[in-house]
Amino acid sequence: MSQPDVHEPFHLTAEQVDAGMESVRQSPRDSGALDLIVIRPARDERLVLPLVEVDVEHGLAGDSWESRGSRMTEDGRAHPGDQVTVMNSRFARLVAATQDRVPLAGDQLYVDLDLSVHNLPTGTRLEFDEVALEVTDVPHTGCEKFRMRFGMPALRATNTPEGRDLRLRGINTTVVRGGMLRQGEVARVSRP
Repeated sequence: MSQPDVHEPFHLTAEQVDAGMESVRQSPRDSGALDLIVIRPARDERLVLPLVEVDVEHGLAGDSWESRGSRMTEDGRAHPGDQVTVMNSRFARLVAATQDRVPLAGDQLYVDLDLSVHNLPTGTRLEFDEVALEVTDVPHTGCEKFRMRFGMPALRATNTPEGRDLRLRGINTTVVRGGMLRQGEVARVSRP
């Protein structure tokens, strides 16, 4: 369980972010470990879990995705295209600088995997032991909270042409098969 301080002021410089990008570029393409599972029970709350139940309708058990709703839907209900957010764990560790700050990114799953547009086009599935997620076309972009927590150089890196292509800020997925999901499981890429 982890409740990182969201106001911790440490940020990497642009040079430090650039220096760490080679490792991110070398992320595995076909399969990678699920390094971290995080749920967001309430605004600005993060809970790191060793395992979580994943449901086709409700997403990750205990996460606030469904109750938060979305500005992207007419009725304000949660958008199914951003049910589960996934971020490259190498980039998350880089900009967080310490493992306990990684959950501050706000994503739910952190995988050691190439999330680039070329590698994971819309419709690609991430197959775990029991769970399957499908990459959606809903963009996942950096926000003011990401800048406050990790700094302007980290946010800028996500918005460069390379950063957008690598999807450094992460991807949105929807649950196509529910079940239990455990930290350390391997995400296998199944392309359409």
